[in-house]
Amino acid sequence: MTDASTAADCDVAIVGGGLVGASLALALTGLGLAVTLIEAILPEDESQPSFDTRTTALSNGSRRIFEGLGVWDEIAREATSIRQIHISERGRFGSAVIDAAEEGIAALGYVVENRVIGRALWRRLRHAGELRLLAPAHVVRSSIEPDAVAIELAAGARVRARLAVAADGVESRVRAAAGVAVTRSDYGQVAVIAQATPGRSPENVAFERFTDQGPIAALPIADGRVGLIWTLEPHEAARVMTLDDTDFLAEFQSAFGWRLGRLRSVSARHAYPLALVKAESSEAQRTAIIGAAAQGMHPIAGQGLNLGLRDAVTLAEVLADARQDDPGAPDTLARFAEWRRADRDAIIGFTDGLVKLFGSRIGPVRIARGLGLVLFDLSPTAKSAMSKLSLGFAGKLPRLSRGLPLLRPGVAG
Repeated sequence: MTDASTAADCDVAIVGGGLVGASLALALTGLGLAVTLIEAILPEDESQPSFDTRTTALSNGSRRIFEGLGVWDEIAREATSIRQIHISERGRFGSAVIDAAEEGIAALGYVVENRVIGRALWRRLRHAGELRLLAPAHVVRSSIEPDAVAIELAAGARVRARLAVAADGVESRVRAAAGVAVTRSDYGQVAVIAQATPGRSPENVAFERFTDQGPIAALPIADGRVGLIWTLEPHEAARVMTLDDTDFLAEFQSAFGWRLGRLRSVSARHAYPLALVKAESSEAQRTAIIGAAAQGMHPIAGQGLNLGLRDAVTLAEVLADARQDDPGAPDTLARFAEWRRADRDAIIGFTDGLVKLFGSRIGPVRIARGLGLVLFDLSPTAKSAMSKLSLGFAGKLPRLSRGLPLLRPGVAG
């Protein structure tokens, strides 16, 4: 890694080298822009939160993005395709199945451990000669100047960038320094995450089951294992985190059911409080805001990373189109924010609506949910719309999401 003390001025400084920030950095290589990527924790460090063993459901649009970035072949070796999604509600009638073959596609998505994606991205970043990598490098503060954003690092270095990109997570310092406020709504839920070995192979089926306390997901991953996401009220999450493996599996099995046979073993568990956090804008003076810095979402629909990746490649396309100009110019940032608005608002609204719908304990609402699942299961049109959800909810998709190169034909890099 480059020593932070040698940092120089640049066109674009990306603060945060997690999955979204690293993807943006890779997308910007070859555009003739001087790009600096600043990350506090080395990718291979066990304390790196972005590249742990949590699983992510990648959409087909995200697969195309990673293909365009040249990393999908490596990711695919450890990815598990989702060929069916089974949706049900505990204790109620009604269920639905979305099948990839019926939709005329190879897979509805792909389940991958975050560490696999991070490893592929950073391996390629380390060979991108025109990119300056600063890691580990801790941002102490940043300030907005008329022609740049000044970013001060703990090592005493100072990076001045014509455009700063906040990709530093829900508690983003760069976003705060730009004066962008956030709205936060606590769901009163905690996601308990683990991996388990089932008695029956998941056979490329992802299960989503709704319970009174919150949704449960079991996602197929490599070697016949499943990734578990168990959403609970905080006091219940605290309790199950203290259970031994046998008792934990027994309680999870009671809530989830026996579709995967008896769960035999479970990995270490992690707990994450859930809230909707939304930045009031995707841009500010000389600042673009992407990924979890722009929106932190409930995992109920598995859209967080997919939405963040579209943030990244949309910004990359806007900068590619305007790369002869100032990348931090107000009209450039306004175009980025306007382009992202419809997709961002729709996905956040859809996810938040699902949480509230399936979190309601009102009798008529619960009956209507069961009926709704039956009707959904009988509607090819509804299933087709749902299968295309993670490609983007509204507006024009960026080129990389459509499987096209970032630069239009005839435009030199």
